[in-house]
Amino acid sequence: MATCSSSSRPLFVPAVAASPSPALGRRGAPLVRLHTVAVVSIWEPHRHLRAHMRLCCKAARRSSSGLTTEHPIYALPRAIKKMLSTYPSLLISLSGNLARGYKEAKPFLSIGFGRVVLGMVLVMSVSVATYTAPSSSALTEENLLFLEAWRAVDRAYYDKSFNGQSWFKYRENALRNEPMNTREETYAAIKKMLSTLDDPFTRFLEPEKFKSLRSGSQGTLTGVGLSIGYPMALNGSPSGLAVMSAAPEGPAEKSGILPGDIILAIDDRSTEDMDIYDAAERLQGPEGTSVDLAIRSGSNTRHVVLKRQKVTLNPVRSRMCEIPGAKENSKVGYIKLTTFNQNAAGSVKEAIKKLRENDVKSFVLDLRNNSGGLFPEGIEIAKIWMDKGVIVYICDSQGVRDIYEADGVATVAASEPLVVLVNKGTASASEILAGALKDNKRAVVYGEPTYGKGKIQSVFALSDGSGLAVTVARYETPAHTDIDKVGVTPDRPLPASFPTDEDGFCSCLRDSSSACNLNAAQLFTR
Repeated sequence: MATCSSSSRPLFVPAVAASPSPALGRRGAPLVRLHTVAVVSIWEPHRHLRAHMRLCCKAARRSSSGLTTEHPIYALPRAIKKMLSTYPSLLISLSGNLARGYKEAKPFLSIGFGRVVLGMVLVMSVSVATYTAPSSSALTEENLLFLEAWRAVDRAYYDKSFNGQSWFKYRENALRNEPMNTREETYAAIKKMLSTLDDPFTRFLEPEKFKSLRSGSQGTLTGVGLSIGYPMALNGSPSGLAVMSAAPEGPAEKSGILPGDIILAIDDRSTEDMDIYDAAERLQGPEGTSVDLAIRSGSNTRHVVLKRQKVTLNPVRSRMCEIPGAKENSKVGYIKLTTFNQNAAGSVKEAIKKLRENDVKSFVLDLRNNSGGLFPEGIEIAKIWMDKGVIVYICDSQGVRDIYEADGVATVAASEPLVVLVNKGTASASEILAGALKDNKRAVVYGEPTYGKGKIQSVFALSDGSGLAVTVARYETPAHTDIDKVGVTPDRPLPASFPTDEDGFCSCLRDSSSACNLNAAQLFTR
């Protein structure tokens, strides 16, 4: 029991013995009866007594405008009851009529220069309706899987307000009310829980989806070679799924599917309300099987049947572009980075090495339609181009919690002139890289504002082979720009007709009369 004291004058002491309350047996829920007896028996000038009352009952005064020094006793039961009523699990019953006791004792309280409060007893019986969480032995296997997912989000989710809800209360209610008799019902309960966060990037992955996600980050997939995203970020269309990029020599690229095309249906199922991760699972499948896509390119719609094959996700394509007549930077190394898988940083280093063997003195890093991937690979590639400086700030609801910086140890090409190409398909880890190179003035960025995915997810495996992708942080560029839903703003635009492939890029640099030409002499200047 809480106590309050002033020097040697105890104002509240617990009852040593308290009779059991008859109310205990009258209530249906298990109750715990707490008895508090406050005995005040001191000789005290009135102003000091009032000061003690203010000190010991300040919580009650905060909760009740009725308890004032003008009405210290009459208002006390009402104030206490109002204060404790803020806790819905407490059932309050006050034994005794304090106001009547005060009236009866009043003739005896005024003596000499002060007042003596004699034999005033406050008896407060608090019946607490308790909810006892089931013991681990009472939980089913399905309950335990649900709790496993709940704990992963509880520990890792970046927004500790959990979208303005009590995360513990949600767990209690879900265990009590959500059906979890089968694995399918448990998966549905987990998905429902995650949906309350209103975060499309925090999601549940069934075992097959989780396995597919991991294999994709490791560099190989069996599918059609498409990276898909959210169409509203690309062209304002609310329906369908957008093609972010097509893997070189993959089935989709060979059929002419281009970045910016919209997938309207997969095997005759509309994608209008389809989650992109559900769509990715439908695009993948056993090698040699077929998938039917409805594709909209501009104003034209067509059906394409693609045969799935094993797609090796080599993240880098490169070539050397020689510009006739250029005095400086006559040999430009073009590097196309398509994804951030486990091979990305090593592939970029290898491309730089080979281009340098051809006497390349400047580089163009093309991040257009690169929808991201592994966060650590983005950091490592930034270190390739930077010898010092902040790469990214990692933030949560409390502010900056971590800083990634270049220290020069992994630097490969920190001095050569560098251009970075971006567009609306540049997302996630690509935006971290582009933002770091821009804010540190390491590169000139060309193109259009990027996608604007300013959040970072981590993947958590659950015991049954399923998993969770959980937003663990948001990030800011070195200039403390929060790019979420805004994107990285380039330094300069690209011509509207600028090609997305390496051969077309070189042609535009060589041909000064073409509409897509970039002045090679000014390419690397700000």
